[in-house]
Amino acid sequence: MKIGIDIRVLARGTRTGVEEYAINLLSRLLRLAKREEFYFFYNAFRKKSLEHDWASLPNVRLYDFKIPNRLLFLLTLYFKSPKIDRLLGGIDVFFNPHYFNAPVSGNCVKITTFHDLSFEYFPELFSFKKRLWQRFFVDAKAEARTSDKLIAVSGSTKQDLIDLYKIPEDRIEVIYSGVGEEFKKIGIDEKKEKIKEKYHLPEKFVLYFGTIEPRKNIIGLIRAFEMLKEKKDYSDLFLVIGGGTGWLFEGIFQAAQRSKYSNFIKFTGFVEPEDKVYLYNLALLFVYPSFFEGFGFPPLEAMACGVPTITSNTSSLPEIMGDAGLMVDPYNPAELAWVIEQVFNDENLAAELSRRGLERAKIFSWDRCAQETFKLIKEKNAYRD
Repeated sequence: MKIGIDIRVLARGTRTGVEEYAINLLSRLLRLAKREEFYFFYNAFRKKSLEHDWASLPNVRLYDFKIPNRLLFLLTLYFKSPKIDRLLGGIDVFFNPHYFNAPVSGNCVKITTFHDLSFEYFPELFSFKKRLWQRFFVDAKAEARTSDKLIAVSGSTKQDLIDLYKIPEDRIEVIYSGVGEEFKKIGIDEKKEKIKEKYHLPEKFVLYFGTIEPRKNIIGLIRAFEMLKEKKDYSDLFLVIGGGTGWLFEGIFQAAQRSKYSNFIKFTGFVEPEDKVYLYNLALLFVYPSFFEGFGFPPLEAMACGVPTITSNTSSLPEIMGDAGLMVDPYNPAELAWVIEQVFNDENLAAELSRRGLERAKIFSWDRCAQETFKLIKEKNAYRD
């Protein structure tokens, strides 16, 4: 079987949720399906080189194009050309790990993964440039409707596809993403101290990790932290905000700078992938009060490290968290402050959250994700024949 895979999401070299999904899934899928031929569609006028060992496996062929993406997106959106399967020399199944425009020939099966529809629910939380891109260069609804099968990374995302795009339920398969094996509880380790020095981390801190953008509700977290700091018991507590910037991040930095407790709010900037596990392990508590998530990698990573975790009670997060974490209304900073305080004041509660988180994280496996994805690809190809 000839399987085409769209890897344009890797062109920027960033590591947000979509890139994490593509990198972790492909590293397992290609080794799982050794007898299959994989054809990578990699395009951008300027892009990062692929520094992944799976990209040079013997069953992989890389088709490296340099078509300006704006031109390609316009052509594929408005003229349904070029057909991606033809650019790859003819394939049986085309798998797209994101909803980028990807017209294919009628005899080619198309499978597309949807991570979330946050841009539909909260357009105001995205930059003007991003909204313009969504409006005139991509058509997520059309990609959903022209795909033979959709993969939703959560039941919440599946329901969004049904509600907003009117996709028949039987055309959507829920396949959960995984959490990397590198995320684990670490005891005494001299590298923890090196990471603390590298990122100038305080001794006691609440951690947020993820993209710094409005959808993540970091300003709400700052407000909750301020309420907590008003109490004398938390005079030595810091808030550490880890991760790179997304869109409309300026207001978040301004909120931190204007805070009465700005000296206790630390931004790490970009965190090297290999350092993330230590960052989680150094934290007393992980808080992720996002307004909307299609899946949510950081809470799972934190739980896999044994860190007590608090998230919002919206979108996919209750589904992913189960009973392993505490959940709050993201629009209520006072509630968030109160829940944080409960965890700090109750050692038994913190220990129980840590135990439950470790167990919950085991459910989400990249190996299982790859196996279920490959099974779906084989089933759709068999149906095609």
